[in-house]
Amino acid sequence: MAANVRELAERIAAGIDRVVVDAGRISFGLTVALLARGHVLIEGVPGTGKTLAVRALAKLLSLPFRRIQFTPDMMPADVVGTTVFNPQTAQFSTRAGPIVANVVLADEINRTPPKTQAALLEAMEEGRVTIDGTPLPLPQPFLLCATQNPIEYEGTYPLPEAQLDRFMVKVESTYPAQARELELLERVASGFDARDLESSGVEPVTGAAELLDAQHGIREVHLSAGVREYVYAVVAATRRHARLTLGASPRAGVALLLASQAAAAIDGRTFATPDDVKETSEYVVPHRLILAPDAEIEGITATDVLREILATIPVPRE
Repeated sequence: MAANVRELAERIAAGIDRVVVDAGRISFGLTVALLARGHVLIEGVPGTGKTLAVRALAKLLSLPFRRIQFTPDMMPADVVGTTVFNPQTAQFSTRAGPIVANVVLADEINRTPPKTQAALLEAMEEGRVTIDGTPLPLPQPFLLCATQNPIEYEGTYPLPEAQLDRFMVKVESTYPAQARELELLERVASGFDARDLESSGVEPVTGAAELLDAQHGIREVHLSAGVREYVYAVVAATRRHARLTLGASPRAGVALLLASQAAAAIDGRTFATPDDVKETSEYVVPHRLILAPDAEIEGITATDVLREILATIPVPRE
């Protein structure tokens, strides 16, 4: 199973790299969340390929894809759906919203009010939505990818801690290195069109059945007692660090454990190591932390604090 997961991850990474330059971190974060049945928040300045990466992933997975463009006037019913009255039959029927799809892109999620943001919580946590009291299960596999812009604060509504905690992975989309950006310009000069993924060679590489098998397969990755205790030590250390006013929750520990299993399977192994915990912790932990005011003033980031914690915790040998 581990070899199959590794080969699947390589196919996904190769497909995303066809259209997004310097996509290593985004590709890895998306794949980890997909395999571990989590969700992804992608943060970055405009034009760095956030939406394009998710579109490419949906195309590679050959699963139903819906994009929700969040705006300040959007209501919860616009996301989850509503009931409508049919005058011909004199009956109400359920009309599902765009959240009912296998891969959903919540574009600029922080541009909609908290009331509408909260409409995603049930879908993210329980894999279902409730429309006028009627629960509606979401198709499986289900992956929610949200994007937000860190610099355009005008007209935005920051995500609350409870919602951030439900994103297994957060990935920062940054400007590519000079060589990779020149490669992007060369691609465009050669005819690349981001609106036409098919012409770029992005074709389906898997389907729902293989993905579900892979999701079940990573749960078979062995986690030794030492690795489990290491995960707890990392999470617990954030709760007593002087630079933080809010540490990571038990949900963060679970997410880190599952992400470590996914990372091990992506590497072709049937067992997770402390290195898997270290590698995935920078995707799983920092966005759940709240810095103390003095740390923010000094320009310290949550990732800096996490790296300090990782440097001080003894690594288990088993």
